[in-house]
Amino acid sequence: MDDLNAYLLFLKDYLISRLLSAGHGFEGIKDVIVAFLIVKRGRYSSSFLNFSFLFIIAATFIAGPTIIQNSPFGQPPEAQATESTSVISYNPYQGSLETVISDKGRTGMVQYTVKGGDTVAAIAKRFGVSEDTIRWANETIKNDIIKPGEVLQIPPITGIAHKVVSGDTIYSIAKKYHVDAQNIVNYPFNDYADLDTFALTVGQYIYVPDGTIVPVPIASSQFIAPIQAGTRGPSNFIWPTSGIITQYPVWYHMALDIANPSAPPILAADTGVVIRAGWDNTGYGNMVMIDHGNGYRTLYGHMSQILVSVGQHVNQGQQIGVMGSTGRSTGTHLHFEIRSAADALLNPLNFLK
Repeated sequence: MDDLNAYLLFLKDYLISRLLSAGHGFEGIKDVIVAFLIVKRGRYSSSFLNFSFLFIIAATFIAGPTIIQNSPFGQPPEAQATESTSVISYNPYQGSLETVISDKGRTGMVQYTVKGGDTVAAIAKRFGVSEDTIRWANETIKNDIIKPGEVLQIPPITGIAHKVVSGDTIYSIAKKYHVDAQNIVNYPFNDYADLDTFALTVGQYIYVPDGTIVPVPIASSQFIAPIQAGTRGPSNFIWPTSGIITQYPVWYHMALDIANPSAPPILAADTGVVIRAGWDNTGYGNMVMIDHGNGYRTLYGHMSQILVSVGQHVNQGQQIGVMGSTGRSTGTHLHFEIRSAADALLNPLNFLK
C-alpha cells in the first residue's frame, strides 16, 4: 500500500511538471507568432481582407438558397397567403390538447398573373380569400372566364377593396358593404389621414373585411351573447356582457366585439385580480385587464366607465365597468380578449362556446 501511495504521488508530480512545461512552450510559440504578425501586419492585411470577402461570397451562394427556403420573408406572396402555423393549446372545456391553426394573411393588395389551367376558385383557394372577393376586385372577370397572362388584383382578406372617392367615410363605406364600421377600423393595415376621426384620403384603398356587394341577412352572421352566470373556477369563463357579435376572432383581431347600443354592464368573465385599469393610448380606450391566476388573463376595452382599480380582487360575474365607445372605436361595444399568462392572444370562442 505504501508503494502505491508513493507511486501516485510521483505520478501527480510528474503530470504537473509536464503540464507546466507544455504551457511554457505554448506561451513561447504564441509570443513568436504574435510578434511575427505584428511585424507583417501591413503585408498580410490585404490578403486577409480578400480572403474574407471571398469567404462571404462563397457562404452566400452555398447557404443562401437554404436560408431563403426556410425564411417566411423570402417566399412569394401567394406562398405567404396560404402559409399557416400550427400551435398546440389547451382547451379547458375539453380537458385535452388541441391544434389551433393560425392563418397569417397578407397586408395589402397583390397582383397575380393568370397561368394556364387557373380558375377563379383555384386562385381564391391559393390566396385564402373568397371567390367573390376576387370577382369584386376585378371588373374584367365576366362569367368566371379568365385568360393566361391576365393580371388580377388580389385583396389581402375576404371582403371588399374599396377605392376611396370624395365624400366617403368609414361609416358610409361600412353601410355600402353591409358591415359594422368597427370591422373596418379593426383591420390594422387600413390607413387614415386622421386616426382620431378616421378621415380618409381620396384615391386610397380601404379594406372591408367580410364586406359584400349583395346584402346578406344580418341574422345569418350575428350571434346573441347572453350573460351566463357560471360556476367560479379556473378556465370557466362566462360571457362578459350581452349584445350582438359584430366581429369574430380573426388573425389580425383575435378578440370578440360585442355591440349593444343600450350600453349594458361589463362583468368579470372569471375571478381574479385587476392588473390594469384606466386609459390606454394604443386604441383600447378605457380598459381593464384581469389576471385570473390560472394561466389566463382577460381584457375589456372601449368602456365608458371603469368601476374597479388596479390590485382589486373581483369575483366572476362582478360588474367592472359599463360598455362604451372610447379609444379606437366607432360605436358602443365591448372588445373582449383572452390571453395566456405570457400575453399571447387566444381565441375567446374556445372558452365561451
